[in-house]
Amino acid sequence: MRIEPENIFEIRNARRQDMTRCGEILNDWIDETPWMPRVHSHEDVVRYHTDFVYENRNILVAENSGEEIKGFAATSSDAFVTGFYLARDIRKKGLGRRLLDHIKHEHPSGLSLWTFVANTRAQRFYVREGFSEKRRTDGDNEENLPDILYSWHLKGAAA
Repeated sequence: MRIEPENIFEIRNARRQDMTRCGEILNDWIDETPWMPRVHSHEDVVRYHTDFVYENRNILVAENSGEEIKGFAATSSDAFVTGFYLARDIRKKGLGRRLLDHIKHEHPSGLSLWTFVANTRAQRFYVREGFSEKRRTDGDNEENLPDILYSWHLKGAAA
């Protein structure tokens, strides 16, 4: 069943107190993803989001009417999406597209992001949303997993 996220969720800039929940959403994704190694403890992930991500990234959160954060997206000043995660119970219901549309609106000159080769669901989502593959690595990241660089540009805009 598809929800109508525009009627249920508010997408807004994150506040520092939101970062614990953002770290929890990422921790949940790591824990439920069999191919994803846990490189940092749960506590370190939450601390990193509270201390570093909040101070150095633009973070949008998706908050439901019960004021529970169900997803977040983090972008750097050079239009790199450095984090994009949704709570398990809200995936495949349209909220990811809505969150991504907000980021695209904020960065009309283009976006880039990395996703793991093993994350085929993310790959399908990004390609469907207009991203194209630019290059691959054999695991030049702290997880040592092969990954893919994607980019998006408005149709008709210079790439």
